[in-house]
Amino acid sequence: MEKAFLGVDVGSVSTNMVLFNQDNEVIVDLYLRTQGQPIKIIQEGLKQIEKDIRGIPVDICGVGTTGSARTLTGVILGADSVKNEITCHALATIHFMPEARSIIEIGGQDSKIIILRNGIVSDFAMNTVCAAGTGSFLDHQASRLNIPIEEFGNLALKSENPVRIAGRCSVFAESDMIHKQQMGHILPDIVAGLCDALVRNYLNNVGKGKDILSPVIFQGGVAANAGIKAAFEKALNLQIIIPRYYNVMGAIGAAILARSAVNRKGGVTNFHGFTVSELEYKANSFECKDCPNCCEIVNIDVQGEVLACWGSRCGKWENASSKESVIKV
Repeated sequence: MEKAFLGVDVGSVSTNMVLFNQDNEVIVDLYLRTQGQPIKIIQEGLKQIEKDIRGIPVDICGVGTTGSARTLTGVILGADSVKNEITCHALATIHFMPEARSIIEIGGQDSKIIILRNGIVSDFAMNTVCAAGTGSFLDHQASRLNIPIEEFGNLALKSENPVRIAGRCSVFAESDMIHKQQMGHILPDIVAGLCDALVRNYLNNVGKGKDILSPVIFQGGVAANAGIKAAFEKALNLQIIIPRYYNVMGAIGAAILARSAVNRKGGVTNFHGFTVSELEYKANSFECKDCPNCCEIVNIDVQGEVLACWGSRCGKWENASSKESVIKV
């Protein structure tokens, strides 16, 4: 029986799942749209994985989660490791490309830069409040231009004279794009201008003050956009490398960390199994008024039983859970 580890990266736009074996090979990888329903999508992903490995002797020996919904996902699946995105993206990159020195990661609603030196994270940054440097910005503009997002990048490569579009704010960028249309600029030049605007926004905000050195690895869903890759290469005057599993690197890192966590525990996993996909989970929250912090406490229950609570600064409600807590960073 082949041993495998499940990595799950749940973000606001996409949910990525990977089965990673002992030989450091990806057995199954899924890229799903979260659609504001992380629990439902996690369950659908589990069903898909169970279907994909049917007839193949695979034993899931551990689970790791990451992403903005990592705690929720960890509770539902019974994760052995719950880690932040910086840790998981860096680990997966170092695993496949130990020579990497800079990581550009752009997802649907967030973006980050990770600086590596000698296989160690030496610096990092994430976007804060504006979505102008993320995939959702491109999705919105592609929809407005009536262009399938899959064709966006290749259309940008056809441009011979990209227009300059204000990219510091997504609202201003859209207004400027409309103005350029009204001036008569052709579509490829406008699309290329949008790609350049996203890259400028990223470098001026997320990458500000960072020493971006080659090899530069580009991952996240936006890495599939050839226009953005070309815009980064032009702006940085460096070659941009896109790894094979660019859109699920966070999940791969989570799976690798799950393997380490299980090995430390003598091979015992907390994984709840594929039956998770059939259970009915409910999430609700309340405000704890026991102190001036007024923390928002999240409850997850399944079939009438409270599975876990989290959100308190003091740990009161987490400690109240009868379930074994997962490893958190």
